[in-house]
Amino acid sequence: MNSKRILVLGIGNLLWADEGFGVRCVEALNAGWEFPPQVELMDGGTQGLYLLPYVQEADCLLVFDAVDYGDAPGNLREVVGDQVPRFMGAKKMSLHQTGFQEVLMAAELTGKLPAELVLIGVQPEELEDYGGSLRDIVKAQMAPALDIAFSWLERWGAPARVRQGKAASLTDAALAIEVYEGERPSASQAYRLGDARFLNLEEA
Repeated sequence: MNSKRILVLGIGNLLWADEGFGVRCVEALNAGWEFPPQVELMDGGTQGLYLLPYVQEADCLLVFDAVDYGDAPGNLREVVGDQVPRFMGAKKMSLHQTGFQEVLMAAELTGKLPAELVLIGVQPEELEDYGGSLRDIVKAQMAPALDIAFSWLERWGAPARVRQGKAASLTDAALAIEVYEGERPSASQAYRLGDARFLNLEEA
């Protein structure tokens, strides 16, 4: 029996457009597939150092995230091993990346960095749309990202099986992608780049 402890982590903020890529990927994995018991799927959100004990317990760590590499929007990269911390800090988009880079550093300092590290990252197109969802060019990379994950999980002795029945949600039900995209107001109904009352500096 394979005893490798595997953590599959999606990080980012669902409320800021393409920042939600990592969480949406792990959400899709959980909804569609089942894995052996040594695999833990987790919505890491923006929890930063709170994720440290989970990372320290893992032998293999696979992370989905939106990372600004300076590439064309939607470009997908697979980063492996000691390159992962460097890419996580390539160009900070938000505090969650600073926090997760610190998690990896702390795990290494305590001698508990996972033996195998993989980052599946996409170049975002839009990050400033509060309440927005993944842009089409980024959403289109979810399936290829999952294919890369399946390959690593099989290599680690934990192949995916198509899920039978409904999965327990990893995220708040109100933030599930179908609900989130179906019920949020459109950009024309709700200005999502800030409150226009405060952005308009002209006197009435």
